Amino acid sequence: MKVLVTGGAGFIGSNIVKALEDKGAKVIVLDNFSHSGYKNLLDVKAEIICADILDESIYKKLPKLDAVFHEAAVTDTILKDDTKMMDVNFNGFKNVLNFCVKKNIKFVYASSAGVYGDSHSPMVENQECIPHNIYGYSKYLGDCFVRKLWNNNKTLPTIVGLRYFNVYGPGEYHKGSSASITYQLYLQMKEKINPRVFKYGEQKRDFIYVKDIVKINLEALNSNKSVILNVGTGKARSFNDIIAILNKEMKLNLKTEYFDNPYKDTYQNLTEADTTLLNKTLKVKADFSLEKGIGDYINNYLFEVN
Repeated sequence: MKVLVTGGAGFIGSNIVKALEDKGAKVIVLDNFSHSGYKNLLDVKAEIICADILDESIYKKLPKLDAVFHEAAVTDTILKDDTKMMDVNFNGFKNVLNFCVKKNIKFVYASSAGVYGDSHSPMVENQECIPHNIYGYSKYLGDCFVRKLWNNNKTLPTIVGLRYFNVYGPGEYHKGSSASITYQLYLQMKEKINPRVFKYGEQKRDFIYVKDIVKINLEALNSNKSVILNVGTGKARSFNDIIAILNKEMKLNLKTEYFDNPYKDTYQNLTEADTTLLNKTLKVKADFSLEKGIGDYINNYLFEVN
């Protein structure tokens, strides 16, 4: 099997690349390395194509493929360059999708829980979407474009959209301010700095470990049904929970400092996935609780006991 992973040098993309190679697939990585970490690819055998998904000429040079995982995106939700966000996340998305439709290639792509905005939870795939920022809107437009294709064309390859909730885990080191809250708190706490979060740490997210994200992507590859699915654990947890788990795993007892949230008008206070459709369609669910996921992340990838 020959598979293309766009954004394959990034956080989730690189984890998918490694899992595919472990299963014997021949992998091609398409990435312009503007939002990626080259260290994520040091131990892979994949063919690397340094190019931009906005460059339509690149698609004419690609070999015959069995599937495409589309992970390339700008993921910084506070980016002020709306044009760049829309260009990459929507126009680039359409380029990759149109290539797959033309060549009849199975297409698995990353959407986001950001499409829901501050809607009610648990969030269900068919509820109204009211994105709170340009990132969520760019992902929402991608989902709308897919649904429009489904309504107008009966001869399409399988298309599976995965609405990621809050992903954390190995390979996110390069993401800076858009890295997971788990990683950002870890960086503070390893320096024995008190963890700082918005008042009063009871904001809740559906945190899902990247190993579960990868497992679900590979299950989507085996699906013959086109669908858009929530990808989360189905259980929201607070920032205070993360701090407590980090303190335990790192053998610390740091006190939490709370500060005002400067993004109140565009901030999701609660995200929780309804995973009914995911469980029914792909017959899969997340294996890692927040405790188990952070424990694996800290002890096997991040933290060294002195």
